[in-house]
Amino acid sequence: MAAAVSLGERGRGRTAPNPHVGCLLVKDGRIVGRGWTQPGGRPHAEAVALAEAGAEARGATAYVTLEPCAHKSQRGPACADSLAEAGIARAVVAVGDPDRRTNGRGLERLRSAGIPVTAGVEETTAGRSLEGFLMRQRQGRPFITLKLALSIDGKIALASGESRWITAEDARAHVHGLRARSDMILVGRGTYEADKPRLDVRLPGLEDRSPRRAILTRGETIEGWTRLQSPEDVYTLSDVNDLLVEGGSGAASAFLTADLIDRMLIYRAPLLIGEGKSALGYIGLDSLAAAHRRWTLSDTRPLGIDRLEVYERQRD
Repeated sequence: MAAAVSLGERGRGRTAPNPHVGCLLVKDGRIVGRGWTQPGGRPHAEAVALAEAGAEARGATAYVTLEPCAHKSQRGPACADSLAEAGIARAVVAVGDPDRRTNGRGLERLRSAGIPVTAGVEETTAGRSLEGFLMRQRQGRPFITLKLALSIDGKIALASGESRWITAEDARAHVHGLRARSDMILVGRGTYEADKPRLDVRLPGLEDRSPRRAILTRGETIEGWTRLQSPEDVYTLSDVNDLLVEGGSGAASAFLTADLIDRMLIYRAPLLIGEGKSALGYIGLDSLAAAHRRWTLSDTRPLGIDRLEVYERQRD
């Protein structure tokens, strides 16, 4: 299942609004089919794996990171039906699909076909991989990540506004990888006016992974950009699973005030700026006690001379 999750990650940032699913077909101790959701959301991972396996799918065990879909569409058959018709001997599923068109029906359809089903295998790992799709299905909005590049003393720019570059090459390359895994990147109007950012992916071989761009502004619409007038407008993004907020201070503060940030990535550079532009303004906290137990450090690692800190929002 861990291998299936890794396969699914190949489609991340390219399948929305569909989930990026991974599927392995294993027979007699060997892999006979592998698949992941293709760009645009079709074919599904199961269809790709079944096509590769051919007749070898009969009698195989299917490892799928998300419950096989139970609904047919103009773009393809239901994966639960396809697996059953291929004659698989067993299905192992990591996460149930909360999509109301499936939501348990996929597993039931397999069981009705006489196929034993084991669910919940590597559920945490697969759920983290599919967090954007699951968030949109359950909460009606994308999974939202905030990225901040800071000095040791928490500044994002000099007092003059100069901000290129606080972090070094390794950290910037990591950010481009993060962009490639996102469906949409958002900045505030101030950042757009000051930097005219391209927000593209500039890693060799991944240039075509550049996500759509969004801007937080109450002003006029900009050609080629999706306009959000407030952070709450993320609930209108029905075709975005993973949203990356890159700044600046105004946009970051607005999303934090609205309590819409699920993960925060801080790229901290070993330099001091002193008087300069702070990373954040007011974020809705009126007491120090309210600031505690909101964020948990989940990962930290060196990136060349810089350091990455990953914080997860703790919610009930």
